[in-house]
Amino acid sequence: MEEIYHIPALLHPTVDGLAIRPGGVYVDLTFGGGGHSQEILSRLDAQGKLVVFDQDPDAFANRPHDDRLIFVRHNFRYLGHFLRYLGIDQVDGVLGDLGVSSHHFDSPERGFSFRFDGALDMRMNQVSPLTAADILNKYSHEQLINMFRTYGELQQAGRLVSEVMRQRTSQPFATTSQLRELAEKLAPKRDQSKYLAQVFQALRIEVNGEMDVLREMLQQTVQVIRPGGRLVIISYHSLEDRMVKNFIKSGDCTVAEAEKDIYGNVRVPFTAVNRKVIVPDEQEIERNPRARSAKLRIAEKNVWEG
Repeated sequence: MEEIYHIPALLHPTVDGLAIRPGGVYVDLTFGGGGHSQEILSRLDAQGKLVVFDQDPDAFANRPHDDRLIFVRHNFRYLGHFLRYLGIDQVDGVLGDLGVSSHHFDSPERGFSFRFDGALDMRMNQVSPLTAADILNKYSHEQLINMFRTYGELQQAGRLVSEVMRQRTSQPFATTSQLRELAEKLAPKRDQSKYLAQVFQALRIEVNGEMDVLREMLQQTVQVIRPGGRLVIISYHSLEDRMVKNFIKSGDCTVAEAEKDIYGNVRVPFTAVNRKVIVPDEQEIERNPRARSAKLRIAEKNVWEG
């Protein structure tokens, strides 16, 4: 395995949260640079197994040669399907680090960052037909407004979209610098970097269908995690964290409180292990500034489910 090209956030709290049994079966939904996977493998014995998901060819090229590791080159929205294909009914734990790897942010040709000039791409899966440029050039005014408001959490999205619509008629979007130059004109001077990050975040989420993928995956964990097993998720923005928090509390990504039966009892798939969200300490943020927004939630599968 090559040198890790992504510093994993909250490495030890995350892997500790899996409560690993040496001979157990675990899933890393977001292999990336392999940091979390390496730590999991270090805690497994010869009978243990780790199934990892990543659709990116760079991640596949960076995989370790370890007989205990099974690499699935697909989106983790197909978690249940591929576990069944592998003959695995249930697993002891599922980990998902939902952040974009440093490797991707630092690769200009992938188009994830406004810090570089490159193709306006943002696809995790390079064979996917839809790029960020396609969205800016083809989406309707209403679609763009909804995207930037929902996924970028931009309250004043109308002006941005009007400028996008105006510019694309004379010069279609093709590069990150084109989008950055346009967005910089509209960004608040005090929070320019935050504004740019929100614009790029909205596009990335839309290109990769990230919220739908997360919702589908969480729903599948009810079946694939054994009673007593763990669900461990690191999120990086409020939309993701809210969905994960709701799911752990109620079993429904869109509902904050669980329904009670006629006797007042609550039956949900998972119980939160950490009542308060876990965040990086100052030392970790100093070592790895990109971990600043990481939020870790850990849950245990209840024994009466599945």
